[in-house]
Amino acid sequence: MTKILIVEDNEMNLDMLSRRLARKGYQVITAMDGAEGLQMANYEMPDLILMDMSLPGMDGWEATRHLKASPDTNTIPVIALTAHAMVGDREKAMEAGCNDYDTKPVEIDRLISKMENLLNPYG
Repeated sequence: MTKILIVEDNEMNLDMLSRRLARKGYQVITAMDGAEGLQMANYEMPDLILMDMSLPGMDGWEATRHLKASPDTNTIPVIALTAHAMVGDREKAMEAGCNDYDTKPVEIDRLISKMENLLNPYG
């Protein structure tokens, strides 16, 4: 079963996304901030990470840079999730090491399509 780590501090967003991905057959693990996300990524070794960028303490930008700097976690695909879809945010996410970018509110079919492209790059 494909394991997805969701790093999200908003409990309603986390619950909604977790339930919808679980219904689609994914194993879902969660973290509420960047530091916990790093710990979970190292402990659980998920297949993909959905990273909120606006997190308390260590934000998603910094957490992603740490993930991509570590030889243990640098191959895990990361999709940035943000409600603040400003010009340049996609580029900023890619510079931080994210593999893709999506906006909130999450459109689940679009997000799953992006996830599947990263999980199965050769179809």
